[in-house]
Amino acid sequence: MFQPILRRKQVEAYLGISRSSIYAMVLEGSFPKPLKIGRRSVGWRPEDIESWLLQKQETAEGKRA
Repeated sequence: MFQPILRRKQVEAYLGISRSSIYAMVLEGSFPKPLKIGRRSVGWRPEDIESWLLQKQETAEGKRA
């Protein structure tokens, strides 16, 4: 099933993090790279964001145990 691409502002609002934080994490390799969807626009697949969130949750749970 097709899912729409999440634009940067949607990702910011969904995760509660800033544009600079997103791109800093992309550069360090700890956040999914965006897809180029136009000459000057990027977006993320929802499943990439969900996988990233699950990974963060598992890491946090592992530190608590």
